[in-house]
Amino acid sequence: MHIGVIGATGTIGSQVVTEALERGHHVSAFSRDATQAQRAEHRDNVTWASLDVLDPRGIAGVLPGLDVLISAFQPGNAARDFEETVRRSIADPTVYATAARALLKGLESHPRTRLIVIGGAGSLEIAPGVVRADSDELLHTTLDQLGLPRAYAAAVRGHRDALDVLRLSNRLWTYFSPAEEIGPGERTGRFRVGGDQPVLDAEGRSRISVEDAAVALVDEAELPRFVQRRFTVGY
Repeated sequence: MHIGVIGATGTIGSQVVTEALERGHHVSAFSRDATQAQRAEHRDNVTWASLDVLDPRGIAGVLPGLDVLISAFQPGNAARDFEETVRRSIADPTVYATAARALLKGLESHPRTRLIVIGGAGSLEIAPGVVRADSDELLHTTLDQLGLPRAYAAAVRGHRDALDVLRLSNRLWTYFSPAEEIGPGERTGRFRVGGDQPVLDAEGRSRISVEDAAVALVDEAELPRFVQRRFTVGY
């Protein structure tokens, strides 16, 4: 396959690039400024290009030849400066919905290209009809546990709003909510897949490694199961 990855230098995006390449796919890797990545890249079957995820015309221009476009967009680069990404996400939480609209606009000229958007876990149902993003109390408790500032609640809701934008579209979109706890770890290839509810382990925790999240994303690229739907993963 030919897979495009937006945010290809980020925490999840870089792992998606690696996972796709190891499976023999060709990857078009996109970042805001791909100059440094182009110089450092020595792997086969990957090409780098600069792309603004908020520019529909630019997005449309990279779509020819792609089977699927995976967006791991975040403001800033969490892999290099997580605190900056948190600050920028709080400063403009509408950017996630804006990016979703730009991606959908770009796809108007290539409606058969599939889109996978990596979002947040806050819009998952933790009980029937209960979503953390809808409750300050639930959100603040979770953010405290994760060591994130309570103001980050605005960004959690921004991810939820992006999902709502996609749900109004007839494009071939998929939304990926990672587990609530996600970070660098081990690639096990052993996890469970869910839909609109978090996948919990024996201790009641929603967790996944970045490496296994990348496995799940490339699995979905290869064998689509959640077109016009959201999915999540966990141990």
